[in-house]
Amino acid sequence: MTTRWLTPEEQRAWRAYIAASRLLEDAIDRQLQQEGGMPHLFYSVLATLSDAPGRRLRMTDLAEALKITRSRLTYVVNRLERDGLVRRENCAEDKRASLAVLTDEGTAVLERTAPGHVETVRSLLFDRLTAEQVGQLEEICAGIAHGLQGEGAKTGTDDVPWRRRSSCS
Repeated sequence: MTTRWLTPEEQRAWRAYIAASRLLEDAIDRQLQQEGGMPHLFYSVLATLSDAPGRRLRMTDLAEALKITRSRLTYVVNRLERDGLVRRENCAEDKRASLAVLTDEGTAVLERTAPGHVETVRSLLFDRLTAEQVGQLEEICAGIAHGLQGEGAKTGTDDVPWRRRSSCS
């Protein structure tokens, strides 16, 4: 099998993507730690639940929305539950499933933290792009995500994070 090495242009694009994504995630994490006392993933759980009907989602659906493993989500929800920001409920439709529910306290934390988060995202990302580049960014990222999880992706159960089982299962 022959290795398909990256062209110089692809190598530069790859390195630019890695640098930008790491720097952006670090800056967002720092802002959320300073203003909300939580990492970006914790904030993302709260924000995703706030957008859900009744501020609740099945844990498996929440893991899929966040593109993370179920075991990682369980850890995060445990921490948020301990802080009173989220609670778990049994799912009436499926006794094996549980729901993550955003509490009123979690909503209040999200409402206090969201303005600073949005300003950080705007200043670090969108203020640096033209309207055309914003559209291109969306198209590029959607195409990559679709390729990794859509019809063209492998079809095994372990191909996407939220379906992976931990090695301890």
